[in-house]
Amino acid sequence: DVQLVESGGGSVQAGGSLRLSCATSGDPLRRYSMAWFRHSPGKEREEVGSLNAGGNYARYADSVKGRFTISRDNDKNALFLQMNDLQSADTRMYFCAAREPWQSEYKYWGQGTQVTVS
Repeated sequence: DVQLVESGGGSVQAGGSLRLSCATSGDPLRRYSMAWFRHSPGKEREEVGSLNAGGNYARYADSVKGRFTISRDNDKNALFLQMNDLQSADTRMYFCAAREPWQSEYKYWGQGTQVTVS
């Protein structure tokens, strides 16, 4: 199993940047495919993007392409989300999630970190 803890959220003005981190413990991060999701009340949960276990294949939601970048440091057991040109529509709670490559659903979730853009 793996445990996930997000950090780096906060309040930022439109056009600004934030970098979210997801620290992991337990099993080595290199075992897992990872993703960032976001959610707010009244809106469906959205997969922001995902990154495979090797870190060489990423996918992004259309809403964040060109603005957000997912990266990982398997040696440090950490996942990152660099968010640039933030807009008010990006205001959500952000979660990191992990699954083993052969699983279809994300099994492990962090507690979330709030991002507010004004």
